[in-house]
Amino acid sequence: MSHQELLDRELPQLIELRRHLHAHPELSGQEHQTAALVAGELRALGWQVQEGVGRTGVLAEMGPSSAPLVGLRVDMDALPVEERTGLPFASKQQGVMHACGHDIHTCIGLGVARLLAAESALQARFRLLFQPAEELAQGAVWMRDAGATQGLQALFGVHVVPDLPAGTVGVRSGCLTAAAGELEIMVQGVGGHGARPHQAVDAIWLSARVVTELQQCIARRLNALQPVVISFGKIEGGKAFNVIADRVRLLGTVRCLDLEQHRQLPRWIEQTVDEICRSGGGEAQVRYRCIAPPVWNDAALTSLLETAAVGCLGRERVLPVELPSLGAEDFAELLRDVPGTMMRLGVAGPQGCAPLHNGTFDPDERALGVGVQVLTATLLAWMKQEVNG
Repeated sequence: MSHQELLDRELPQLIELRRHLHAHPELSGQEHQTAALVAGELRALGWQVQEGVGRTGVLAEMGPSSAPLVGLRVDMDALPVEERTGLPFASKQQGVMHACGHDIHTCIGLGVARLLAAESALQARFRLLFQPAEELAQGAVWMRDAGATQGLQALFGVHVVPDLPAGTVGVRSGCLTAAAGELEIMVQGVGGHGARPHQAVDAIWLSARVVTELQQCIARRLNALQPVVISFGKIEGGKAFNVIADRVRLLGTVRCLDLEQHRQLPRWIEQTVDEICRSGGGEAQVRYRCIAPPVWNDAALTSLLETAAVGCLGRERVLPVELPSLGAEDFAELLRDVPGTMMRLGVAGPQGCAPLHNGTFDPDERALGVGVQVLTATLLAWMKQEVNG
């Protein structure tokens, strides 16, 4: 039986599994039932399975123990988003939804597992990483710390995208996603009466300056050829309408594409914010946490994936990803240890597709089979390349 015939046979059940996972989403670090389902499916196929790798992660291996080792990583967690699709298999968990396609990713991993298990003579060792907590950008670190990347010679990944049509994939060598950080700024002023601002140091006014002047400083003090985005998503401060606030807390995110610039940004932001606040008589404390470095797609592995995808889908359905994304992806943490590449998987149906992290996100399920087909072909192509030298 050919890979395509086997996939055609398995696809209806994979779609049913996807719908089950979609109806029963679990938040980051809480993927207990999802992990149990995945582990059971893999064991039934003959894979060697470890559970609890990186808390709720699952690791599975198949193939000769002394053979070259290649990996596929998929993620499993859902988001704190209320679903508004109206689908018959919509989330049964109020306020929790697979709004980023990780249910599809998980079932792609299970589909690849089925096709590889049917291979008569594997000449490489295959490792499947079912990762938790991607949405918190922590699960990859958990699995990496638990040894999930040890011995790997190459690692592949996939993420759905709503701006490509179902039936297509996107490939890009080099930078695919941005480095990302979490920014907290505590602005300290001096409280006072709203009628006498000259007797106080208005922390809300200083915070407003921080938000606006940081954007101006990006445009005038940083290299415009290396884009930086700072966005504030939360502001807390003040106690009454006629009391000048003495303290304001800003929470935001920082994104950039250049790794060296990402290393320098925390200090630059701290100095800039300090200058702004001190000029108005206040002070600031800046806390910066790195969420993820950039995903850097290895050129040789990307070329291998692209060739395999063209063989499966045809040249016209393998599309170049022209620009990197300023979104973050903790797949990058795994790439600290091993070269790899991540494929984009189109999920837009005939009527399009809502954005990721949206309550109406409804990907075209035809993409599931495409992901299984292309990634299985890629892993087997890597095996043949390694064996044949």
